[in-house]
Amino acid sequence: MTEKRAPTRIQKKNRATILEAALEVFSQHGFRGATVDQIANAAGLSKPNLLYYFPSKDAIFTALLSGLLDTWLAPLQAMDPNGDPMEEILSYMQRKLQMSRDFPRESRLFANEIVQGAPRILDILSTDLKDLVDEKARVLRQWMDQGKIAPMHPHHLLFSIWSLTQHYADFDAQVQVLMDGEDPYEAAPEFLETLFRRMLTP
Repeated sequence: MTEKRAPTRIQKKNRATILEAALEVFSQHGFRGATVDQIANAAGLSKPNLLYYFPSKDAIFTALLSGLLDTWLAPLQAMDPNGDPMEEILSYMQRKLQMSRDFPRESRLFANEIVQGAPRILDILSTDLKDLVDEKARVLRQWMDQGKIAPMHPHHLLFSIWSLTQHYADFDAQVQVLMDGEDPYEAAPEFLETLFRRMLTP
């Protein structure tokens, strides 16, 4: 049996270049609008060279989403059940906002996939994401039952955090126009912290 060789430095570099180019193309055009030719051009590689590393557009997209989901779940995983409830929730909100600032293309890629019905990540949404959200919802419910934060539907609390933070990345063009050149991330952290602190205070 032939032993599978580890990828060389050049192979790792080319894979990373392809995924970076694909992120740009997919975040602009979505899965359906993107083509292998566009990704190859953005990566500065020939189409046959690209297909040596990834056999199809689906394979590239799946590789991107797999890495993205790990990144996406990390801020919620970091919410500590033994921490101060108010600070844990506000810190989670700030981490999500920072992700929108640091990873806008990844946010739009994820949003485009969800808008299309999540055909390539539905299994993961139904398992990894759902399990984590249900786990943290139980923590939130416990904090509410203990009177540490105001009572509300824990899932809708998480949905509101997602919508109010990811909006800055997913609707960046609209935000930039309406803010007249002002950096939206300058005032957003304080505004959102005030909003959620008032809502969560018992």
